[in-house]
Amino acid sequence: MIKLFVTLLRGRNADAAEALTDATALTVLRQQLRDSAAGVETARRAVAMVMAYAEREKKTAERIAAQRVDLEVRALAALAMGREDLAIEAAGAIAQLEAEADTTARAIATYDSEITHLRGMLADSESRLRDLQRGQRLAIATDHTQRLRGSAPHSATASLTEAETTLARLQQRQAMTEATRAAMLDLSASSNAEAMRDRLAAAGCGAALRPDAALILARLKSQAA
Repeated sequence: MIKLFVTLLRGRNADAAEALTDATALTVLRQQLRDSAAGVETARRAVAMVMAYAEREKKTAERIAAQRVDLEVRALAALAMGREDLAIEAAGAIAQLEAEADTTARAIATYDSEITHLRGMLADSESRLRDLQRGQRLAIATDHTQRLRGSAPHSATASLTEAETTLARLQQRQAMTEATRAAMLDLSASSNAEAMRDRLAAAGCGAALRPDAALILARLKSQAA
């Protein structure tokens, strides 16, 4: 018994939760779409930020390349002047620039890969958001239509049905009243005719309506003789 009660309680709670979800579905959907739009905007800013980082690294790579070319030219000039000491120092600086250029190139590749990935995710999110927004507009239009369909037409139909029932009942009552009046008139006419017939018969006009005792006694005497 307790298990049945618990099951019943859980069922009622589930039904209530489902009814609440259905009743507030559009409100929940609006908020979810606002959250989704905010998330898409955040993702868009993240992609823009990564692109800005990548652009900064590319400018760094351009700067390193220009410095390396300049140092190589100057190192060659130092060698031509017999300043091997300067050329050695320039070679060390060029080696550092090359290491920095390698790191920058790897950073750029990482950023480019991440940008491609994030752009794909962003495009998918934007497409899904647009689909949801179109679906939301359709859901709102359908909800408005169903609300109007459930109020005005049904209300009008119910009122018309009630009016038709009332009219039919009124007509039936009127027909019954008319039939009763006609029957009363017939009864009244019949009663008047019978009363007149009785008066005429009593006055000796026409055949008697009731057997006369004297006539019956005379008939009996005639039969006995």
